[in-house]
Amino acid sequence: MSDKRILGLAIACAAIAGSAGAQDKPQLAFVVNAASDFWKLAEAGVAAAQAELPGYDLQFRYPAQGTAALQNALMDDLVAAGTDAIMISSVDPKNSTEAFNRIAAQVPLFTTDSDAPQSNRIAYIGSSNTLAGKQAGEEMVKALPDGGKCMGFVGFLDADNARERIAGFREAVEGHGIELVDVRGDDVDFARARSNVDDVLAANPEITCMVGFYSYNPPKIYEALQAAGKLGEITVVAFDEDPITLGAVREGSFVSTIVQDPYQWGYAGMKLMAAYLEGDRSGIPADGLIIVPTKVIDKGNVDAFEAELKARIGG
Repeated sequence: MSDKRILGLAIACAAIAGSAGAQDKPQLAFVVNAASDFWKLAEAGVAAAQAELPGYDLQFRYPAQGTAALQNALMDDLVAAGTDAIMISSVDPKNSTEAFNRIAAQVPLFTTDSDAPQSNRIAYIGSSNTLAGKQAGEEMVKALPDGGKCMGFVGFLDADNARERIAGFREAVEGHGIELVDVRGDDVDFARARSNVDDVLAANPEITCMVGFYSYNPPKIYEALQAAGKLGEITVVAFDEDPITLGAVREGSFVSTIVQDPYQWGYAGMKLMAAYLEGDRSGIPADGLIIVPTKVIDKGNVDAFEAELKARIGG
């Protein structure tokens, strides 16, 4: 056999061995609810966990669209491809319990961001959305001591994170002359998110305050208020850390924003699943809830917070 053929066989064998080695690694998947810049921090957290878990293959997956059906189909595909554990932000937990239980019967299933507490998921890691909603309500109470009529905007009205934030906000403003008149859903359709705000500005002149409950809602509120010449006239409390939102807080157009820590969900979530697969259950609390605190970002701390974000995602 010639030296050239021997070398070719050696390279082929090495490639096959490398491919088999990659397939032999346990696979962990983080599945989000829809494509949004909000998830960049979680993706950075997963990447940081990958550096510390070289024996695992970590995947960050977006469904083709933000629907429960496509989320569930994606999980089925992941299980069929050999994924060993899944963490997911549920679009519609109320109507996904059967599908989640089917997945949980095959691989360990965890939730993040939006829980599915009626399913057989092992644990939830994320914010207390009720407490985050209360923080938003408390911010609105401070900003409107004489009360006001608010309109809310959100992606999925039926998602646990939305329902809990709205309920927390209502609880915090009760008895303070502030009314959350309604909440408009958009199903993570950005054009609709903007038109929802435009419609309210045109049809509801009594509205004096707004709340953007999902990460992309506050930027759409900002765009609509700017176009209508009403920045500063409508009091706004936001959620999450979109750059437009942080800029609005910095300039005083928004009162504040309630931020979560999706980086930690990705980082700690992957390490939690890896430990679980290795038989370590010590990170799973009795109630199955791992709460990562939210915090209020206002004009006084927005610069420091933004610097921290840039460091986490490499600028």
